Amino acid sequence: MEITLENIIPIPLKENLEKRPSQVWQSKVHFGPGTKVKIKAPSGTGKTTLVHFLYGLRADYTGTLHWDTKALNKLDADQVARYRQSEISVVFQDLRLFAHLTARENIELNRVLQPKEPYYPDTVIQEMATTLQVDHILDQACGICSYGEQQRVAIIRALVQPFSLLIMDEPFSHLDQNNAQKAAALIDSECDKRGAGLVLTDLEEDSFFNYNTYLSL
Repeated sequence: MEITLENIIPIPLKENLEKRPSQVWQSKVHFGPGTKVKIKAPSGTGKTTLVHFLYGLRADYTGTLHWDTKALNKLDADQVARYRQSEISVVFQDLRLFAHLTARENIELNRVLQPKEPYYPDTVIQEMATTLQVDHILDQACGICSYGEQQRVAIIRALVQPFSLLIMDEPFSHLDQNNAQKAAALIDSECDKRGAGLVLTDLEEDSFFNYNTYLSL
């Protein structure tokens, strides 16, 4: 899957964009398989807005956004759902976990809700959770887990489904360096295994991935 932005201007940020340059807004940008892109920007410049645009959750912008060769606003609900099931995965900044479900149940939702067979067997959940040191909370309700634990659960949830493009919004914000490195190594391995692309937004520089491209908002 390839996502292309052409002269995208977020309507809520339009006045601010007139005062500063951007390598994403008002430009032509491609995100696709096999590349790793870091988008670094301070708060309030639209990192989360961009993630929501890329995933098709918001459309309050001018310009055009394509999923492959199709304008996103021309796709019907079934087409969008198929892309989200098989081509694009995301780790939201606010995680969007179901607090009343266990960590395992949250992860299972992405693993089993596929148009075909699950991408991975259920044993992979345990393996990834052990790698990220959250295997002990798999059967706890997410609402009582720490934010750092929830962040790792959200990462695992994103990795157990098929994807050719992984989008993450400040995915390590509540992890210490050691846990962030473990999570990044797992993410890197999964992206390389699939030949998938990675788009990561954050406030700071990092050395977790071998980025092909650095962009600023």
